[in-house]
Amino acid sequence: MPAPQVEIVPPEQPPVRAEPHLFLGIVVGLVAASIGALYTVVARLGIANGLASSDLTFLRFFVAGLVTFPVLAWHWRRDPQVLISQWRVWLSISLMAGPLFGLLMFSAFQLAPPSHAAVFPFSTISVMGTIMAALFLGDRITPRKALGIAIVLCGLFVLSGLQLSSLTRQSLTGDALFVAAGILWAGFGIVLRRYRLEPMLATAVISLFAVVTYLPVYLIAIGTHRLLQASFDAVMLQVLVQGLLAGAGSLYTYAKMVSLLGAARAAVFPAIAPGLASLMAWPILGHVPDFAEALGLGLSIFGLLITVTGANRRSGQTAAEAGRKPARVKTT
Repeated sequence: MPAPQVEIVPPEQPPVRAEPHLFLGIVVGLVAASIGALYTVVARLGIANGLASSDLTFLRFFVAGLVTFPVLAWHWRRDPQVLISQWRVWLSISLMAGPLFGLLMFSAFQLAPPSHAAVFPFSTISVMGTIMAALFLGDRITPRKALGIAIVLCGLFVLSGLQLSSLTRQSLTGDALFVAAGILWAGFGIVLRRYRLEPMLATAVISLFAVVTYLPVYLIAIGTHRLLQASFDAVMLQVLVQGLLAGAGSLYTYAKMVSLLGAARAAVFPAIAPGLASLMAWPILGHVPDFAEALGLGLSIFGLLITVTGANRRSGQTAAEAGRKPARVKTT
């Protein structure tokens, strides 16, 4: 009886999508950070022109709701069970990234100085996003990731020029609102990743929730008198930036970034928004960035690259190791 022949079957190659997903995720993350930077600058301009946080929140979600409603209607006709079976999940992301988030952020802009806006919300998103990802998604906080986030936070403090003398009772109230908004946004990313929600559908659900819940309250209790008194150009600028770019664009790009990079990596990208905002404030508000702002932006980007390009470890394995299968022995 002839001896059996042993054939070594080579291991399957790891998915080739990892690097393209990383590159695309970084690109989407930079777009999301740019949108975040632009809407903070334009929000400050709108407040200076007499608009209030409630007005900006109204424009943000009313326009986004109109733009994304066809997406929601298409999904409803195609498969309504996607929305019905996970209604608790859709409600949770609507509470985290909907009108409450907008009101917290825009109200904080009215109470805290710009230097605080550059530190508190974005550092909260980065730190809490990392901690929540470790607690709820099993993403380990590696030394490289911790170092990267520490560099990002140093960049934020250098960029802002934060001073203890600016910590007044009013500014501390604004800081608390910034921190609360940052926690909500970090939680939004965790839920997106945990349930693998489709980015555009998530954007449409949040926008419709805002239209149904916030808009009637705004129209009845507050009214549009400030919007009607403001100049047409000022309102249209807010419609374009807060409604289209921030209302729909920031939700979609962040959700897409989470699907590509994971919640922990995605949470770091908002930290470069303040540096980008200082650059955008140059032509819009006439503020010339100084050396500290340029250095802070450089540090934030450097820390971000360290964090994002490191191995995404989960339960002791790198992503590449998780996708690689061992060789098999085949007996014939």
